[in-house]
Amino acid sequence: MKTIEFIRGACSIACVTFALSATAQTSGSAPPASSETMGQHLDDGTITTKVKADLLTAKNVKSAHIRVQTRKGIVWLSGTVPTVDDKAAAAEVAQNVSGVAGVKNNLKVAAQ
Repeated sequence: MKTIEFIRGACSIACVTFALSATAQTSGSAPPASSETMGQHLDDGTITTKVKADLLTAKNVKSAHIRVQTRKGIVWLSGTVPTVDDKAAAAEVAQNVSGVAGVKNNLKVAAQ
């Protein structure tokens, strides 16, 4: 029982750390957040966190090198994936998250 509680706590800490690092990342692909209201910023942060969590647990996406940014419900995916199928699957996972208005898939397929 203590092991399960420990794992839950560790996962919670990892998710919070992951979410905080996501907001600290910057990329030239997403528009600036200066025109967002506080509510939009919180909603976008929630969407980003959900997309990242779903990408990490998706069995059909084989990359941990995906950066996710959200502005006004639009999700920008950037980074690298091993195959074209992983690129398409990542976009599908992001699109299926509640609140996502659209997906801009800027993922690059890594040379093999």
